[in-house]
Amino acid sequence: QVQLVESGGGLVQPGGSLRLSCAASGSIVSINDMGWFRQAPGKQRELVAIILRGGGTNYGDSVKGRFTISRANAENTVYLQMNSLKPEDTAVYYCKVEALTTSWTTNNYWGQGTQVTISS
Repeated sequence: QVQLVESGGGLVQPGGSLRLSCAASGSIVSINDMGWFRQAPGKQRELVAIILRGGGTNYGDSVKGRFTISRANAENTVYLQMNSLKPEDTAVYYCKVEALTTSWTTNNYWGQGTQVTISS
């Protein structure tokens, strides 16, 4: 019903920047919150950042001041600008959206994940 396509991951040196994008498509009526989570090897998936439809945001403590989440409602797209990257930011990053579909149900949908590796 809802497909999420992520892009922008890759390998970057410590201190560098990356910008992730996630575009939602399908039988969407509206999207509520949109967010990014990440999972490093051997660790639980954790919240990176979330943005509500009205623009309110919430960040994980480890990324505050370095990452910025934004969204383009008309394009059903969420972005994550990541600056001052550290090796501990290395993880698979997953996009999540809460969407109301044409079946008139609201569910959470996840992207396939994009690898972000911070290494010199």
